Amino acid sequence: MKEIFALVDCNNFYASCERVFNPKLEGRPIVVLSNNDGCVVARSNEAKALGIGMGVPAFEIEESMRKNNVEVFSSNYTLYADMSSRVMETLSVFTSDIEIYSIDEAFLNLDGFNCSLTDYGRKMRQTVKQWTGMPVTVGIARTKTLAKIANRIAKKSTRENGVLDLTDSSCLDMVLAEIPVEKVWTVGIKTALKLKRAGIKTALALSNTDIGWIRQKFGVVGVRTVYELRGISCYPLEQNPPAKKSITVSRMFGKPVESVKELKEAISSYASRAGEKLRGQGLAAGVMTVYVTTSRFIENKYFNYNTVEFAVATSNTIELVRNACRCIDRLYRKGCVFKKCGIILNGLVPENQVQNGLFDNVDRLKAKRLMQAVDAINNRLNSPLQWAAEGLGQAWKVKFKRRSNRYTSCWDELPEVA
Repeated sequence: MKEIFALVDCNNFYASCERVFNPKLEGRPIVVLSNNDGCVVARSNEAKALGIGMGVPAFEIEESMRKNNVEVFSSNYTLYADMSSRVMETLSVFTSDIEIYSIDEAFLNLDGFNCSLTDYGRKMRQTVKQWTGMPVTVGIARTKTLAKIANRIAKKSTRENGVLDLTDSSCLDMVLAEIPVEKVWTVGIKTALKLKRAGIKTALALSNTDIGWIRQKFGVVGVRTVYELRGISCYPLEQNPPAKKSITVSRMFGKPVESVKELKEAISSYASRAGEKLRGQGLAAGVMTVYVTTSRFIENKYFNYNTVEFAVATSNTIELVRNACRCIDRLYRKGCVFKKCGIILNGLVPENQVQNGLFDNVDRLKAKRLMQAVDAINNRLNSPLQWAAEGLGQAWKVKFKRRSNRYTSCWDELPEVA
C-alpha cells in the first residue's frame, strides 16, 4: 500500500499567534521583527500586500508602516513556542504518526484512512482553529514533496478552502506545470539556476527529466526529488529526528559592549542556555567554541574565536560558564566595541554514554543532581534562576521593546476579560 502524507502548515504563524489573543488585529497588516527589533521576519497577508519585504530593516520602512497603520511586534518566542506545541498536540488527535517538521509545520501519515481525505483535512483545519485559534492549511498527497505543493496551492486558492488532496488527482500534471521549479521542496537556489539553464523551469518538466541525467548532475538528492514528483515516496515520516551534531547560542547585543565584564556576563548567559539545551536533549558536549565580533561595517572590525576541548564531555553549566569566561579573557581586545558573541557546542554524545576520565576530579553525580534541581525549579518559575556570572543589570541583553504579552506561559501576562 502506498503512503499518504498530509502537510499541515500554520498560516503566517507569528502574525496569527498575535491575533489569537487580540482579535482587533484581524484584517490589519502585521509585521514581526527580529532580535533588537532589527528586521522584518514575519508578515501577515495584509502586510505583504503593502509590499513589505522579508528581511527589510525596520528603520527603512518605519514611515511607510506608520502611514499604513501597520501593527509592529517584537518577536515573542515564548508565546510562539507554546502555541506551536498546542497546534501539534491537537494534530496528534488525528493520527499518532506525526513528524513535527518545524515550529509551524507537521507531516501526518494518513495511510489506511477509509474516508474522504478532503473532509478529514477540513476537520483537522476546523479543530485546530477551534482549539487553538490558529488558521492552518492542509495539503495531502502520495509524497512529502507533492504534499508541500498541495499545501502551497491550498493556501493561495480560495476555491480549495484551505485543503487540497492530490492523492489520486487526474489533474496532477496541470498542477505541476504551474509550479516554478525553484518552489519545489529540496530545490535550492543554485540547483534551480542549473535546471533553468537546462530548460527545466517547472515541477512538471523536472518530473519528466531523465533520471540518469539528474543523477549525473545533482546526485541522489536530485533523483529523490524527481521520484517524489512522480508519486514515489523517498522521504518517510521521521518521528524520531536524528540527534543534533551541534548546538549554538548567540545573540546580537541590545547595546554595544566594550567592557570585559559585560562580555563575560553575556557569554555566561549564553553558556547557561546552552547547558539547558544539552540537558533537555539528553546530550553532553566534548568541544566548546566561543567567538566575539564587532560590527562588520566599521573600519577596525575584529572577529576571533577560542576552542576548548573537555577531558570529559559535559552538560554541567558551571563547567561551561567557567570555560566560556576563560575564553573571553583570551579573546577580549581593549578598545573594541563588540556587537555580538556566541557559543558553539560540538562533539555531542548521549549523556548516558559519556566516557569518564581517569584523572577527572569533578564529582559528576553531584553536579548532575544540582543541574536537575536547577532545571526543575526553572521549569516551574516565570523568572528562572540565574547564575551570578550572568550579572544583574544586563544592559547588553537583547531588546524586545514591542513584544506582546506571554499570554499562555506567564501568570502576570494572562489575557484579561473585561
